[in-house]
Amino acid sequence: MRSPIVRAVPLIALLLAACGEQNPQAALQQMVPEVGIMTLKPQEAKISTVLPGRVVAYQVSEVRPQVTGILLKRDFVEGAEVREGDLLYEIDPVQYKAGLASAEAAVQRSEATLVSVKLKAARKTQLLQTNAASQQDVDDAVAAYKQGEADVKAAEANRDTAAISLDRTKVTASISGRIGKSSITPGALVTASQATAMTTIQQLDPVYVDLDQSTSEMERLRNQIASGRLKRPAEGVQVELLMESGRAYGHKGKYGFTDASVNESTGSVSSRAVFANPERALLPGMYVRARVVAGVDTAAILVPQRAVSRNPLGQAVAMFVDKDGKVEQRTLELGEDVGSNWLVRSGAKAGDRLVVEGTQKARPGAPVKTVEVAVDPATGLAVNPTRQADARPAAATAEQ
Repeated sequence: MRSPIVRAVPLIALLLAACGEQNPQAALQQMVPEVGIMTLKPQEAKISTVLPGRVVAYQVSEVRPQVTGILLKRDFVEGAEVREGDLLYEIDPVQYKAGLASAEAAVQRSEATLVSVKLKAARKTQLLQTNAASQQDVDDAVAAYKQGEADVKAAEANRDTAAISLDRTKVTASISGRIGKSSITPGALVTASQATAMTTIQQLDPVYVDLDQSTSEMERLRNQIASGRLKRPAEGVQVELLMESGRAYGHKGKYGFTDASVNESTGSVSSRAVFANPERALLPGMYVRARVVAGVDTAAILVPQRAVSRNPLGQAVAMFVDKDGKVEQRTLELGEDVGSNWLVRSGAKAGDRLVVEGTQKARPGAPVKTVEVAVDPATGLAVNPTRQADARPAAATAEQ
């Protein structure tokens, strides 16, 4: 069996014949693969965390009757938008009209009685001056007058109560929003403050999104801000929704508040954000994810996501070119995703040359030619490769 050196002789001879005046060293350099690299530089990056959440209606009104009676009519279309004050149901008002008429008659009767006792009290007071009436008679007359005044006020209160009951036979919307299906039909008996709601109104613009964040993640972000590694965003905490399909929701949210207690069953803290919902794309109960910008790293090291792969152990790895012009594979500790990039917590530093193009040709320990390329920060793709002065074989540059 021939040795590898013997087998390589014909190949070298062919290379020399093809290259004419070129020496063997130059011919071998032509076999060195070319890769596109980017030199890592510290940059400012918004650090975000993705939290699970649920959409919650901004306001919810469960419509219940406040008087008892037979339902005569439903005055809304199920699933439609209603405004505050719109008529929803009509309850038979006959008995309440009669009750109001009786209460008004009681007011008139008490007012008539008041006139009589008032005159009697005035006469008794005059007779007392001539000793024609005793002090007891005067006291009784004045007390009867004050009793008459109280009777008038009680009758007026009963009349107002009867008027309120009559008014409540017309059930109106207490908030504006989308109304649901009706649980009751005309002809049915409804009772005051019954347990079953007749229908429900939900205000859907804006809406709340309730988020859950683990206490460990919250503590990590707080420590980074306290140490100065992260700075709070100048514009405040920003929230962006990610729909179930993965696309971003078209409206940014405003951070509301963080709960003061921890959920004992999940070990997480709830927070709330508010989102505009003019298209009604967000419905109560919908599962969403929210990207919350918690801080700004002024010296972040970012690597394109497409330049990172996983080894059999599931660790993140990437190819770099060392100072000798040879490829080395490194294990990276990654943080949050920043657009199309990964935030690197360890494994890479400023000045390192990351292989972003031609990784399939790069083999750990093998020399390569390097070409500096520009990378689109939005997509992570190389655009308009720009050959630099060191586009010669990196190994040759290192030897000089």
